[in-house]
Amino acid sequence: MPALYLVLCRFQELLGEVWNAVDSGHCLQTYSLHTEAVRAARWAPCGRRILSGGFDFALHLTDLETGTQLFSGRSDFRITTLKFHPKDHNIFLCGGFSSEMKAWDIRTGKVMRSYKATIQQTLDILFLREGSEFLSSTDASTRDSADRTIIAWDFRTSAKISNQIFHERFTCPSLALHPREPVFLAQTNGNYLALFSTVWPYRMSRRRRYEGHKVEGYSVGCECSPGGDLLVTGSADGRVLMYSFRTASRACTLQGHTQACVGTTYHPVLPSVLATCSWGGDMKIWH
Repeated sequence: MPALYLVLCRFQELLGEVWNAVDSGHCLQTYSLHTEAVRAARWAPCGRRILSGGFDFALHLTDLETGTQLFSGRSDFRITTLKFHPKDHNIFLCGGFSSEMKAWDIRTGKVMRSYKATIQQTLDILFLREGSEFLSSTDASTRDSADRTIIAWDFRTSAKISNQIFHERFTCPSLALHPREPVFLAQTNGNYLALFSTVWPYRMSRRRRYEGHKVEGYSVGCECSPGGDLLVTGSADGRVLMYSFRTASRACTLQGHTQACVGTTYHPVLPSVLATCSWGGDMKIWH
């Protein structure tokens, strides 16, 4: 089955599952690699491998067809987010319940670099275009820690480029890069999506804010459509909302789930296909 027809699920259980998203809707394979909850799972850019991390501190890169573990590592913190480097796919960033993020090299099986801030948890990681810079969102949200809510990093040197990006007193559970414009989105616990420039000093737009959904403490995901015309987000009340990127007006609302919708992602090849998932563990494919 070509990888473009598959969708990957990660659960707050011990499993990862691969489903046929377009044709049958059936679960094709279940991977039981972890001894505690799997909180992060990511397709490798080649589409044939799955990188997973969990509360058991373990990291695994698994071949989709054979189930063989191509890489295994052990973090020193519980893992909640993973991102492959956009240029060198042998490198990934790992974050979670720690003041540090780690860059791993799959070829050596070792940590190549660490990035440390005065925080307790990394919520999400976002590489910018060429991979020389990346952003992290954190659990810091009090008035005296607003300079740590979103941090821009130099990937090669581990230096902080800027921590003066988002000054409102809300955490940002997810980040998304626009596919065409030099901007990124931050999902906020203020129940809105904020828009920022990807160019230093990463200014937040005061004119465009995407409102109408609810976050309410859930790790609600957001994403841009492949063409960049729409933004999609889940909502704590189970809805799926789409906004016009240009006008910030609501383009569509889907009554998706009975529990909080925490994940939304467009198909990488079929732009009219959208996958959503809920806090209750169910997943839906929309055409």
